Amino acid sequence: MSDSAQAEKIAEKIIDGKAFAAGLRERVGAAVAKLNAEHGLTPGLAVVLVGEDPASQVYVRNKAKQTKEAGMASFEHRLPDTTSQEELLALVKQLNEDPSVHGILVQLPLPKQIDSAAVLDTIDPAKDVDGFHVINAGRLATGQDALVPCTPLGCLMLLKDRLGDLSGKHAVVLGRSNIVGKPMAQLLLGANCTVTIAHSRTKDLPAECRRADILVAAVGRPEMVRGDWIAPGATVIDVGINRIEGADGKNRLVGDVAFEEAVKVAGAITPVPGGVGPMTIACLLANTLTAACRAKGLPAPEL
Repeated sequence: MSDSAQAEKIAEKIIDGKAFAAGLRERVGAAVAKLNAEHGLTPGLAVVLVGEDPASQVYVRNKAKQTKEAGMASFEHRLPDTTSQEELLALVKQLNEDPSVHGILVQLPLPKQIDSAAVLDTIDPAKDVDGFHVINAGRLATGQDALVPCTPLGCLMLLKDRLGDLSGKHAVVLGRSNIVGKPMAQLLLGANCTVTIAHSRTKDLPAECRRADILVAAVGRPEMVRGDWIAPGATVIDVGINRIEGADGKNRLVGDVAFEEAVKVAGAITPVPGGVGPMTIACLLANTLTAACRAKGLPAPEL
């Protein structure tokens, strides 16, 4: 096979999260415009940033930009890293009561003097667009309408877009965090997959991964999943974003999957960067739209 034919074959396997996220943001924007025109309702997202973490600042800035581009109201609250837990909880309670705010996101990590769980538990579950509140986790687990964590929701959208009906497929979720692993497993169960959750204590982890039609890697370990862990033709969703030093001494981003090995075996795969990452903010906007519709007793649009 020529180099150009090989490159073309690999390109066909790439799941372009950046392009899908751009389309999703456009659909959200159109739904927001319709909601405003027909019901006079503008969804509002409040983002709270405590401290000066550089990565969080960039992320919050991107959220605000994309929120405004979708026609939503963006409310930013930047607090010093000396903020007490009481002060932060007071702000969250104020946002809970504000009818112009439909989604509340408190950017993590928080300074050490603040209990993150206490803050997340204080957010009104109906405004919990990150989907981290225990009530939303319980609703998701029991098959009720929930606000779902953005990253797993984005993964599910990419899978359905590439594969269509997921019924009967064997999905292996590598990682058991409350933010990605557990909700991802619940979403795949809801899509009628047979689901295995694997983790660091799983016996013969490579063999477990090789059983998967769908492999979702969310462990936070650079290039842990090797090419020979993947069944030929499997769909691989790489949630990892790890910064490592390259041979040239410069930092580069890699996923939890050894991409160059995996792409030769997989039927479809998300790259890092440009795969799952762009979906997170797009799904945050979708969740804010859903929350605004539910607050007014309106059906959330199909996106």
